[in-house]
Amino acid sequence: MPILPKERDPRFITLRRGGSLTDEHHHLLAEWAAVCAEHVLPLFEKASPKDTRPRDAIAVGRAWIRGEVPMRDAHKTAFVANAAGRGLPDPARFAALAAGQAVAVAHVAAHYLGAAAYALRAAASADEDDAEGARLKELGWQRKRIPAALRELVLEDQRARNAICWGVFTG
Repeated sequence: MPILPKERDPRFITLRRGGSLTDEHHHLLAEWAAVCAEHVLPLFEKASPKDTRPRDAIAVGRAWIRGEVPMRDAHKTAFVANAAGRGLPDPARFAALAAGQAVAVAHVAAHYLGAAAYALRAAASADEDDAEGARLKELGWQRKRIPAALRELVLEDQRARNAICWGVFTG
């Protein structure tokens, strides 16, 4: 199920591509996505402790933010992180997908919300006794870390894309 809208919001398209997103805000979205993915990364590492692909992907995303990695290389790394989750239990798989979405922000800024959504799914699926409580706790944790300059935009985007993001932003 795609988590990107059919019509792209120009607020998540960079200025050089005809949108209104500044590089500074693009980098803030990428960092927030990395923080969300990194928070659930232990769920992946518990299931696959020797596999560094998701952690490496987050590092590549941060290197892209610093201007040390070209966008195309960051984009390719997303597929590597996604592949790490194949065949693993849901918490680990979703954590790997969160890392893949986080590094994909370099290519398409709107992937930032995918990183948060997959991190929420990872947290919820890791708690068999209280999945909803775990999701809400993770959602609260994420929302406290939204960059102040983007808070209203991110919250609005969560409301707008909640339905295509499995309803994880409700609450």
